[in-house]
Amino acid sequence: MIDTKQYVVKQIEERDIRFLRLWFVDVFGNLKNIAITPSDIDTAFEEGIGFDGSSIAGLASLNESDMLAHPDASTFQTLPWRPRNNGVARMFCDLRTPEGTPAPADSRHILMEMLKKAASMGYSVNVGTAVEYFCFKSATSPDPIDRGGYFDLAPLDDAADLRRDTVLTLEQMGVSVEYSHHESSPAQQEIDLRYCDALAAADAVVTARHVVKEAASAHGMHASFMPKPLEDHPGSAMHVHQSLFDGDGNAFFDADDPQGWGLSSVGKCYIAGLLKYAPEYALVTNQYVNSYKRFVDGMGAPLYATWGQANRSAMVRVPRYKPGKGSSTRVEIRSVDSAANPYLTLAVTIAAGLKGIEEGLTLEAPATCDIFAMSDEQVAAAGYEPLPRDLSRAIDAFEKSDLMREVLGDAVHGYLVRAKRAEWEEYRAHVTSWEIDRYLAML
Repeated sequence: MIDTKQYVVKQIEERDIRFLRLWFVDVFGNLKNIAITPSDIDTAFEEGIGFDGSSIAGLASLNESDMLAHPDASTFQTLPWRPRNNGVARMFCDLRTPEGTPAPADSRHILMEMLKKAASMGYSVNVGTAVEYFCFKSATSPDPIDRGGYFDLAPLDDAADLRRDTVLTLEQMGVSVEYSHHESSPAQQEIDLRYCDALAAADAVVTARHVVKEAASAHGMHASFMPKPLEDHPGSAMHVHQSLFDGDGNAFFDADDPQGWGLSSVGKCYIAGLLKYAPEYALVTNQYVNSYKRFVDGMGAPLYATWGQANRSAMVRVPRYKPGKGSSTRVEIRSVDSAANPYLTLAVTIAAGLKGIEEGLTLEAPATCDIFAMSDEQVAAAGYEPLPRDLSRAIDAFEKSDLMREVLGDAVHGYLVRAKRAEWEEYRAHVTSWEIDRYLAML
């Protein structure tokens, strides 16, 4: 077995690495880092690197602020956009207390704990993500770099070279990209990251978001993962594809499914869990005031906790590209937005699916019509559960959720409730330009 720590030390010497960036995220999924020099690498591996955890959103209180970042040697990668001489590399970190216990608010650890639960039930979890984002001319206003649409080419698409550089950089960093293209809105892009184990998939999303921003900056542009920056166009999702594998292969697939869906009882229960608990985990998958601007009619985002096969109006979709290929059977969660914390998003959605298996939930028949075209009366008759339409309602459902408190722990659960209520109240008190334009002269 290769000693990954010794491999890192050797790579540092051979590649002339002069700075090591230790990466981790705050509770909201924002990337943070500590830079050390090679002289501190042994200390980092053996003891961890100390930092003030109270300065990181949701990580620690002032009286428990001493934290240690322990680099995961298996995530070592050089940063291709930095110079080859006096180079720079990064490693993701596990966050621990001085006593050596995992930090309760370490997002990466929360996901790892959920993957341990899946393993205890006999499953490994594979994840692929489709990450959408916008490219604007600057960070000061949402001025699109082009007026292209879905799958467009030049001259309508002005970001082809940017996507090319982004994909090549990700490949150099060990992140496998399945494909990339222009999305439906002006200046909107999509990069699809290939399936891998769930922890590596979350690391890949964090890496991809950083690489996207670096590449855009190098091209004189600003890349934004804001969920809904353009009022009259669809916002940015992060479609999350998940599947469970056991000793016999894909646990979601059953060629002899009596209902003809190609799904095993495990797959059906998993989807039912995703749907049942969707309102409770929405605060994690859609964590900002702006996130809920996607959830309006005509913007392409799912509005109800529904599922379907090859039905892009449903919240959970079972893609049917290769219906006879068992290994490709998966669920696609379409409600998540591109600004979500990928570690917590995977933790809560996997938890919901596993809970569905534990509870033996029944999966209702799939939606076969265009849900976007249904009237309120038709939706009510179908019994579809609405997803939260604003941050306040998402907070209410999340706060009451025993499952979310169990998965995230009291510290993270309580912090998210407090922080997001404060965000909502600040937004609620803000007088917008829409209100001024609509009411000032009239009233």
